[in-house]
Amino acid sequence: WGTFFHDFEDRFFKSPFDDLFGRFFDEFEREHKIRSLGSGLIVDKQGYILTNHHVIQGADEIKVKLIDGREFDGKVKGTDSKTDLALIKIEARDSLPVVRLGDSDKVKIGSWAIAIGNPFGLEHTVTIGVISAKGRAIGATTYEDFIQTDASINPGNSGGPLVNLRGEVIGINTAIVAGGQGIGFAIPINMAKQVVDALITKGKVTRAWLGVTIQDLTEELARHFNVKPREGVVVADIVKDSPADRAGLREGDIIKKIDEKTVSQTRELQREVAKKTPGDSTRLTVLRNGRERTLIATLEEMPTQSERIAQKETSPPSLGITVQNLTPSLARRYKLDEKEKGVVVTDIQRGSFSDVAGLQVGDLIKEINHKRINNLEDFEEEIEKIDQTKGVLFLINRAGQKMFISLTIR
Repeated sequence: WGTFFHDFEDRFFKSPFDDLFGRFFDEFEREHKIRSLGSGLIVDKQGYILTNHHVIQGADEIKVKLIDGREFDGKVKGTDSKTDLALIKIEARDSLPVVRLGDSDKVKIGSWAIAIGNPFGLEHTVTIGVISAKGRAIGATTYEDFIQTDASINPGNSGGPLVNLRGEVIGINTAIVAGGQGIGFAIPINMAKQVVDALITKGKVTRAWLGVTIQDLTEELARHFNVKPREGVVVADIVKDSPADRAGLREGDIIKKIDEKTVSQTRELQREVAKKTPGDSTRLTVLRNGRERTLIATLEEMPTQSERIAQKETSPPSLGITVQNLTPSLARRYKLDEKEKGVVVTDIQRGSFSDVAGLQVGDLIKEINHKRINNLEDFEEEIEKIDQTKGVLFLINRAGQKMFISLTIR
């Protein structure tokens, strides 16, 4: 197992994981540089070493120390912040020990797990525990499917292996919950394998892209769509000319399956798409207006950046909001496209139905109960039709992102 040291200017560094588990600093140098420590594992005889992205992020220099005492300079081969993984390379004349990679899909809850690393600078520390849970999401990365363990993981363990009793690596130790005793998280090794292969061959991770904005089906949304909660994910927005658009997906569709995989949460769909390669065809099972249908989408490479991006007022007292027609000045203020249709929320009464539902000032209301809203006249007309026993379903645009919001009137 490798130990990593890197020097970097502290004024330029901010780890996105600091709130989760902090960072181990073993000394402050006179030049205001910080030496930081993490762990890793050799995955290839050519000298490729897998660790966490946050371990080497911002590094000016990387030093690698092996368990046999040998030290090397490390060079970053590639990183993937979306999974918090990184690959570095060392040049060694003699042979290098390579870990055995297991199959994290076969890991069972309650099975033994061993965490190896350098917590608080204590080199080559081994702790033991069990697998507490699988498929955890903690809001740390874009693609999350963490293995939870009670094997002791501390600052300095990051990037080190989580292994089973056969000595096979099943995860990469990544995070702990601040103040949470016996709660640590590891990236499944099967997810890491895909990243390693991509970084070795291309130096970057290329992911497939569907081109939709999706939401979890909450109880309120499920009631409006007449489905059960977690019976799929709802499509809130579709990128024009994207794979989803060409496949025929529509806003309000409920995606229930991708190929043969049942989907109940947004992260499950994101994870399944991420496993695929640009150019792959995928079968989507969707529910539209109570009828199930199958659509075929040919996935593309994920764009590096998203490319989307009269003054009469009315204030329906039952909703507690004030809205206006969209003007160029309001579009600039709330980061909206002035060519879009809809009405802008300019004020919300605290404690009102709209406030409780999560509407915000600056939201552009585009639909009410699946009816298009182009202007104030449309808005007032649809408000008059509201059945208070059923509530209201808004489709909004918030700073360029579409989403559904369900409002209950009591």
